[in-house]
Amino acid sequence: MTDRLVIIGAGQAGFALAAKLRALKDTRPITIIGAEDALPYQRPPLTKKYLLGEMTFDRLLFRPEHWYADNNVEIRLSTWAEQIVRDKKQVLLQDGSVLDYGTLALTTGSTPRALPASIGGDLEGVYVARDKRDADLLAEEMRPGRRVLIIGGGYIGLEAAAVARHRGLEVTVIEMADRILQRVAAKETADIMRVIHETHDVVIREKTGLKHLVGHAGRVVAAELSDGSTIQVDFVIVGIGVVPNDQLAKEAGLEVANGIIVDEFARTSDPSIFAAGDCAVLPWQGGRIRLESVQNAVDQAEAVAAIIAGGNEAYDPKPWFWSDQYDVKLQIAGFNMGYDDTVLRPGSRDGAHSIWYFKNGSFIAVDAINDAKAYVSGKKMLESGINPDKAIIADASADLKQLLS
Repeated sequence: MTDRLVIIGAGQAGFALAAKLRALKDTRPITIIGAEDALPYQRPPLTKKYLLGEMTFDRLLFRPEHWYADNNVEIRLSTWAEQIVRDKKQVLLQDGSVLDYGTLALTTGSTPRALPASIGGDLEGVYVARDKRDADLLAEEMRPGRRVLIIGGGYIGLEAAAVARHRGLEVTVIEMADRILQRVAAKETADIMRVIHETHDVVIREKTGLKHLVGHAGRVVAAELSDGSTIQVDFVIVGIGVVPNDQLAKEAGLEVANGIIVDEFARTSDPSIFAAGDCAVLPWQGGRIRLESVQNAVDQAEAVAAIIAGGNEAYDPKPWFWSDQYDVKLQIAGFNMGYDDTVLRPGSRDGAHSIWYFKNGSFIAVDAINDAKAYVSGKKMLESGINPDKAIIADASADLKQLLS
């Protein structure tokens, strides 16, 4: 028998779990399995400051290489798990090696949805934006004056549009839904963000899907759209969501449903196996959610570390997110799922706004656009269980601090 912790996945959650265990003075052996050839690194700056050339890759690393040896954390890169043998507590790796575990953590993350090959998804010049390899390829493509089509008007697509415009490209964003950000934000937020992008000369075409990508000599050169039009392109970025990497868990007989189902302690249906981050489906207010955010990946992984180290505190997610586009910072506190009412509040300076979400009369989330005061106030209200008066929220002259007392 071994007390070794094996972590499958070397992203944000996987690293956070290992680092927190060591911070808690837990000395059990740890092995991290990572499919990429790079040490664990931050992903959010990858498609922003790194892609813009404002940050070198070494600055994205969570820790230098010697940290792993210094902390008795074995890290195996450029390899991946092919099978979990639960009755033997073993992980079979693609290179033929076998790892015994006492505890197993699945921090496998998610994979961007790709376009089907039948509509041109396999053409050269069609990209997703997820890892270092993607960012390096996009950096070569993003040259001033080139034309990029971005498929998908969610946060990933809009962030890519902002970076492309910063680098001097001609940018078109298509969104097949009625509006951008339809799945993740209120109309008020979408309206504000649309104006910001159009001010930066991004062409946004809503209610417009992709019919087919046109190739020449194996490379994309144009896109036929659902409205019958055709646009010429030099390359394409696909931002149509992600799918959780739960196949390994499913094949091992663990309970999955668009992600690996865990309880309030992040345990899977096998008590010796945990899951955290983008791949995990967790309890939330009587239902279940899967949170795609760096904050949740870190917080849930650190909660798992505390439990593995002997604690028994349930993980209580307090979601927050952010998105940087141009000089605009969009900060989100809470989770707006199921909202039925919103209140738009102008900020105290030009370009500042906040959108407050309510469900059955209760405050559940806030979007703050260049409005740090609204974000901080809303986050505190959510954490304290305060249900603010809508009339005060709507009154731009009212001080939000009065709602916190």
